Amino acid sequence: MSPEVALPILIPLMAGALSMAFWRSRLMQRLIGVAGTAALLGTSIWLFVSVQAQGYVIMNAGGWAAPFGITLVADLLSAIMVVLTGIIGFAVAVYSLPTIGRGHETFGYYPLMHLLLAGVAGAFLTGDIFNLYVWFEVMLLASFALLILGGERAQMEGAIKYVTLNLLSSVIFLSAVGLLYGTLGTLNMADIARRVALVEDKTLIDVLAVMFMISFGIKAAAFPLFFWLPAAYHTPPVAVSALFAGLLTKVGVYALFRVFTLIFNQSVDYTHDILLWVAGLTMLTGVLGAAAQFEFRRILSFHIVSQIGYMLMGLALFTPLALVGGVFYILHHIIVKTNLFLISGVVYRLKGTHDLKRLGGVYKAWPLLGVLFLIPALSLAGVPPLSGFFAKFVLIRASIEAGHITITVVALLVGLLTLYSMTKIWAEVFWKASPENKGAALRGTPLSQRHLWLMLLPIVGLAGCTVFIGLNGQLLYDVAEASAAQLLDPQGYIDAVLGEQP
Repeated sequence: MSPEVALPILIPLMAGALSMAFWRSRLMQRLIGVAGTAALLGTSIWLFVSVQAQGYVIMNAGGWAAPFGITLVADLLSAIMVVLTGIIGFAVAVYSLPTIGRGHETFGYYPLMHLLLAGVAGAFLTGDIFNLYVWFEVMLLASFALLILGGERAQMEGAIKYVTLNLLSSVIFLSAVGLLYGTLGTLNMADIARRVALVEDKTLIDVLAVMFMISFGIKAAAFPLFFWLPAAYHTPPVAVSALFAGLLTKVGVYALFRVFTLIFNQSVDYTHDILLWVAGLTMLTGVLGAAAQFEFRRILSFHIVSQIGYMLMGLALFTPLALVGGVFYILHHIIVKTNLFLISGVVYRLKGTHDLKRLGGVYKAWPLLGVLFLIPALSLAGVPPLSGFFAKFVLIRASIEAGHITITVVALLVGLLTLYSMTKIWAEVFWKASPENKGAALRGTPLSQRHLWLMLLPIVGLAGCTVFIGLNGQLLYDVAEASAAQLLDPQGYIDAVLGEQP
């Protein structure tokens, strides 16, 4: 019995229940929000240490051995993702203290935040394909409720697109699970991986692979069904946008990595060629959409799409070095993208708008904020020595070694266009003269020094993580390399879960 694998799910659920119990106390909900996410972070680190020591950490609920019971499984990839969930959850909880208003708190912001974190952790740790569907639905429920908190028109429009496409994804996912169970008679992912190679009808398996690819591709905001993301992520409070930007699409990416390394690895030439095309088109459409925008959060939202393409590129190339790059890129991107959204929220509170054309003079008035923006912005663009440079370097090297020159050129071009978008934000928001000098002064919400520093605290912490990864690239590379080695050895996962080690 390994309780550390269940705690990242149980702690947010208990914190959410406690928040509901103290429904009328804003102070208690805030305290539980910070304490609960801190506990999540602590237990996720415990789990990561355990996985590093043991290779795999397994828990069978109710004592029912796999494949008959519900199994929780942590390997290095899932442990890394849970640690990142803890980091982002804690950062957003602290950021929420001065930014989430009474109205949102009254209507359940903190319980919904905890429920979303539980769903994310559950998706990363489940060893059962049907329970992966269940956790996706928990995330969809919590995220939709968070998206419409406040009830503004733009939120409702974005929420309709968000929930419609994600429900389509859920229908395809559940249909694929039903067909898979009808074919193999099991829902445990390790057992599925063991049995799928014995199926004589390879065409059916390829069809199921494409169904899962479409379903998880929608969740990950991959081309062509990505438009729900830039339509929705700029509409809720910034803390919610940051939480979504850091975690939600990465669950779809994680699911793709999991099923296409563990289960659907029989027809790599077919499935991964499709993924490579999807990766390239996702990168291009996302970055071109960002280049056309002049609204801070819309630019960042489109860049989520483009960066998802890099992650899928690592999976599609399917070489040891490419998978290392994919895992490294996920780790880097979650931290950087969350931080950029948090910074956009500070700018909005100070200036009262996200419109780049109406902004300016932020660096002159608040130079620290300008520096804090440059760290994740340059990292996202892949400028050395920050984390994004090493992630892109590994992926581009892997693509060259694999002989895929076209995707190499696309990745380099997208990197340049990403730098253009970040430079545009810097020039318009931070560097140019403030509109105040032209008689068009903007005023944000009055912000005390205490509240400003509370907002800056998680931003400084995440920027520190970005710099740390950049300066200690080999350390993170080694972790990503060990994770990639596990992904390329599905038999190790199968033996660990089913207890068939020699």
